[in-house]
Amino acid sequence: MSQLLRERAMGMLTAGMSTRAVAHEMNVHFSAISRLQRCFREFGRTSNRTHNRRPRVTTPAQDLHIQHVHLQDRLRPAAATICFHNQRISAQTVRNHLREAHLHARRPHRGLDLTAAHRCNRLGWANTHIRWSLAHWRGVLFTDESRFSLFRADGRQRVWHRVGERFADVNIVDRVDHGGGGVLVWAGVSHGQRTQVHFIDGISNAQRYRDEILRPIVVPFIHDHHLALQHDNARPHIARICTQFLEAENIPVLAWSAYSPDTFQSGILLWAV
Repeated sequence: MSQLLRERAMGMLTAGMSTRAVAHEMNVHFSAISRLQRCFREFGRTSNRTHNRRPRVTTPAQDLHIQHVHLQDRLRPAAATICFHNQRISAQTVRNHLREAHLHARRPHRGLDLTAAHRCNRLGWANTHIRWSLAHWRGVLFTDESRFSLFRADGRQRVWHRVGERFADVNIVDRVDHGGGGVLVWAGVSHGQRTQVHFIDGISNAQRYRDEILRPIVVPFIHDHHLALQHDNARPHIARICTQFLEAENIPVLAWSAYSPDTFQSGILLWAV
């Protein structure tokens, strides 16, 4: 449509004629008048101004629907959304539109499958140590280990969430422990000092934990600095041979609740490394 016909059509619409009546009068398709009316409402003009940017291949309604789909299914890949809207758009276009709506692809927080007993134990541990001062925590050695994959995909997922929504229920994926190729790294930290970093080749069990970590690293470090040990309830840590060994060496061990948060463990390990 020429600019004259566009202005004439908008005059008819302003006068109160319906969209279909204007399309019939102008002998054009109904969608042409509808787009013209929407353009006038959004931009206040009837002409298409030339611009240097690439034209958008999705409508505002499609952009809004893309956002709703990814908010309902946070684990949906961007490429899985193409077939619902327009075959001409790419996965990168979907990601661009989501970023415009402040939705970013991030790793989901690894939630813990806690039972009622686990939650009760965690609350009891927190109430016991809530009034501990810095002087108390200075005498504690925190230890943990983390596995890093070397020769395979890490299997990480991405979840679409807004800023500040990291710990929302829709962004949490239950953690399932599983093996795989990689290296296991152990370290311990206390106030103002840290142990050496120890690499465990293969699977860690109670005997290796005692012989490779507790006896040569933990026990001398605790005796030299007069500390108490705090490790989580992993099976090698609470095995009988480890608990009896710590009792024989007079190593005080702080009781820990059912599970320890991943963020807390990862922070300890990264600080130590």
